[in-house]
Amino acid sequence: MTVSRALLKSRSGSAGLVLVGLLVLSALVSLVWTPYDPTLARPRDGWLLPFSGGHVLGTDRLGRDELSQLLAGARGTLLTALLAAAIAAVVGLALALAAVLVPRWIGAAVVQLTDVLIAFPVLLIAMILTAVYGGSTWTVVTAVGVGAGVNLARVARAEAGRVLNTDYVLAALAAGSGTWRTVRKHLLPNIAPTLVVQLSLVLSVTVLAEAALSFLGFGVPAPAVSWGRMLHEQQQYIAARPLLVIWPGLAVAASVLGFNLLGDGLREAADARLRVREAS
Repeated sequence: MTVSRALLKSRSGSAGLVLVGLLVLSALVSLVWTPYDPTLARPRDGWLLPFSGGHVLGTDRLGRDELSQLLAGARGTLLTALLAAAIAAVVGLALALAAVLVPRWIGAAVVQLTDVLIAFPVLLIAMILTAVYGGSTWTVVTAVGVGAGVNLARVARAEAGRVLNTDYVLAALAAGSGTWRTVRKHLLPNIAPTLVVQLSLVLSVTVLAEAALSFLGFGVPAPAVSWGRMLHEQQQYIAARPLLVIWPGLAVAASVLGFNLLGDGLREAADARLRVREAS
């Protein structure tokens, strides 16, 4: 059974595909179309209820269309999550390989550096970078990517160490296989399922971190649309217009849940032992 078929047969995988697919579809649609300009204020149309005045989800106090803001926010959220995951993969894999392939004293130093970096929360790193360089997409991406990368390095290092001590890898090294050939043919394919699951967690953490930073005022500056800023702007009106808080909150929750479920499904589908057990 192929990985794709196993993923579709997994309940968590198929549910994650649907939720992540909705996020991706919303982001792609927002590139070419939104019902209204998501940043254009029309005070005379403020506080419109859903399905009134041509606004499917209503408008906020400034008259901005809620659906248009959700679509534009999906684009920014997906871009931030993918960039942060790419940085985390590079940082984590580089630190993990450095820890297990280089001489022992250098590897020990890399491990100590990783432990020190793990002590700094992602949000704290982001706040420091924002204070120095100002709020931007790259500030959030760099903070989350580096913060998640060092956590990924710890998991990848343990998996890499386990794979390098297996009999078939030791036999390949004894037969004259070079270090990088061993990494490419044996190490990376065997730690890939673990990396995929961890990167799915990075994606979900990035969605939460981006929303939290924007909510606190440390995220992407206006006029860029962010689900976190939408929550921040509408929190004081939650009693009068609760739906304006519910929509972006549901968007964040669905995205986080989707990436987590997709990661679980990919782990089950990529794990050869589970596929063999299912086939038998």
